[in-house]
Amino acid sequence: MLKDAYGRTINYLRVSVTDRCNYRCIYCMPACGVLLKSHDEIMSYESIVLVACCAGELGIEKIRLTGGEPLVRKGIEKLVEMLKTKGRFKEITMTTNGSLVTGEKAKHLKRSGLSRINISLDTLDPERFREITRGGDINDVLAGIDAARDAGLDPVKINMVVFEGTTPDEIDSMRFFCDRKGLSLQTIKLFSLYNGTDDMKFPHSFDRPPPCESCNRLRLTADGYIKPCLFSDKEIRVDLDNIETTIRKAVADKPFKGTACVNSAMCQIGG
Repeated sequence: MLKDAYGRTINYLRVSVTDRCNYRCIYCMPACGVLLKSHDEIMSYESIVLVACCAGELGIEKIRLTGGEPLVRKGIEKLVEMLKTKGRFKEITMTTNGSLVTGEKAKHLKRSGLSRINISLDTLDPERFREITRGGDINDVLAGIDAARDAGLDPVKINMVVFEGTTPDEIDSMRFFCDRKGLSLQTIKLFSLYNGTDDMKFPHSFDRPPPCESCNRLRLTADGYIKPCLFSDKEIRVDLDNIETTIRKAVADKPFKGTACVNSAMCQIGG
């Protein structure tokens, strides 16, 4: 079992498999984009599995695959299958924007061992959706939600980022949509990596992010670093010859509460 200096049990690893995405969401990626890593800089599936399995031996129980957009990486089903075959994890999940979740893709992911899926959807208004994603088509995401449900990737969770101008009616509409579809709604307070906590005031309560005192996660970036905290520039390069030492150092370096991360964009970390 992994415990940090503050007694928190660390049992959750978020794995960014790519820094690429087919959307350019305003809260995730700068308008100018980011400098993408070369193919040689991105961890292979085999290396990801080595890190994940070592983490599993140390007490990690849940793996979440993220990006960027994880479904833009070719053969992502193979990674799911490789992780599932190891049999060390209670859950293997994924967060996606949903636009690439076709019926066949969803079924393949389910067959490969994916437990369930989170799909990002911040609004039900097509024009507002296009604005937030800088060009996305909401119909692609709605089709992806249906495909995930039909494939049995349950419970399908909808991640709704709540902006300062989001109205209670918009949240109620999303809640009604999720209830009607048999989905689970998860509201996420808009935050800035660069501020840690921000000054925006919301008349709502939120499901995410969780309070720092209950944080149970580490993050593996697509280029092979472990981040102990989202709101920190601290990251430890994975030593594939001594993965356990890397993981234990990341846990030891985990702060009680982060302040800011200025060396990476959200799409490079995986949220």
